[in-house]
Amino acid sequence: MKLGKFAQRLALAGTALLLLSGAVASQAADADHPAGQPLVVGTDFGLAPWVVRTDTGPQGFGVDVVNEVARRIGRPGVHIVDVNFSGLFSALFSKRIEFTANPLNITAERAERMLFTEPIMSTGNGFLVRAGDLMNGFNDLRGKELAVNRGTISDTWATENAAKYGFNIQRYDVFPDTVQAVITGRAFTALNEIPTVVFAASRNKAVKIGYEDFNGRNFGFAFRLDDAAYRNKVDEALECMKHDGTLHKLYVKWYGTEPAKGSAIDTIYPGYGAPGFKGYDPQPHPLKCN
Repeated sequence: MKLGKFAQRLALAGTALLLLSGAVASQAADADHPAGQPLVVGTDFGLAPWVVRTDTGPQGFGVDVVNEVARRIGRPGVHIVDVNFSGLFSALFSKRIEFTANPLNITAERAERMLFTEPIMSTGNGFLVRAGDLMNGFNDLRGKELAVNRGTISDTWATENAAKYGFNIQRYDVFPDTVQAVITGRAFTALNEIPTVVFAASRNKAVKIGYEDFNGRNFGFAFRLDDAAYRNKVDEALECMKHDGTLHKLYVKWYGTEPAKGSAIDTIYPGYGAPGFKGYDPQPHPLKCN
């Protein structure tokens, strides 16, 4: 009998400990995402039309998306921190930002260190060249200078393929500097995401799209590994923005063209996160749209 009472007390103590740990975790999450304060996110301001600096503050596709996310999850506005890509992940892990709002590629390596939302835009490698130059494929890079944003997936691709295709790499902190390198002849091409270079070419007659390498990559927002509940909350808002056409309309507004058929812009994925990557939760859930 005494043993039975002891076991009951032990079970009750264990339950209390679980409840306490859950409450502590909840309080920590509340502190990281204070409901009564603006959402704090980070992105590089040099990636038009995702985000650009103006006299009235940052504007662009990514700005409109995070403002709409904030509205749908009940946060009073957004504070966007300008962070060079090379410092983006340290800003996330140190909790200076709540999640990344860059056009960030979802990769297996990154999924080991952070949680991704479901894909929000499809992309690939875009090569920008001078208006008078030609590029028909990777072999045209041989003996040439290729400019990239330091630390990006474009930098990774260039590093892995420089020897294979025989080009040299120039690394810059912001995308406009890579474009300037092409215009001034310091580089043959600037490599970035297809949507980014398409927009850049549409705004500057000195450059054009040399080559597009559609390879199935997708952008997503990234969260800390211990932030699954909030990642899921943002994921639900993004799903509703796809469901009611908001994300599609914002893409057309800023990129001036319709997204490709089957693009992540219009695709609602099952579960939470990016299918096929670590951190993905396949558990189905109903749409929770207002």
